[in-house]
Amino acid sequence: MKRESIPVGWRSRGYLPHFDSRCVVQHVTYRLADSLPADVVAQIEAALKVVPSDRQQVERRMRIEDWIDRGLGSCLLGEPAAARMVQQSFLHFDGERYRLLAWLVMPNHVHVLFHTLGEWTMSRIVASWKSYTGRRLSLGPPRSSVALPRHRVWHREYWDRFIRDELHFQVAREYIHQNPVKAGLVRRVEDWEWSSARRSGGG
Repeated sequence: MKRESIPVGWRSRGYLPHFDSRCVVQHVTYRLADSLPADVVAQIEAALKVVPSDRQQVERRMRIEDWIDRGLGSCLLGEPAAARMVQQSFLHFDGERYRLLAWLVMPNHVHVLFHTLGEWTMSRIVASWKSYTGRRLSLGPPRSSVALPRHRVWHREYWDRFIRDELHFQVAREYIHQNPVKAGLVRRVEDWEWSSARRSGGG
């Protein structure tokens, strides 16, 4: 299979900027397409008008993550079969295309902390995760009682943040593992089944 060359630096498809490089650890977040209703998006954008322009991207991400933690939309990933399949998509090429450092599957979004290997780019890896799981989720997990999405499964974009140093890495990893506790889904990080914290015993 022919592989694309490594783009280094910032790029954008017109919505969110992305930093793609094989030299850094990345924290990537993406969500189900129905996890943020249009009226909530409008509310967020209206609130951002009073935020200084250099702070808007950070503030937007914080507000979006706060809203999706409330469990909006179909929460298809709350179905064990769906969460298991998405988690397995992360694990499948670990050590071959990338190295997983932390991950989490929430009911309506996911977090992955990783660095790429060889000539595999972040954008290509994320696209493969979304494409593979999106096709299968559109068919619905076995015995699912959740209504299937009418259109695409995943929101077209994703958030990525490159890790600056060891402290930033530890903060990002802790944030990922604490997400289900913060959302009130479990009391301890190791109690959430679809997480690297579960496999490492909370460490």
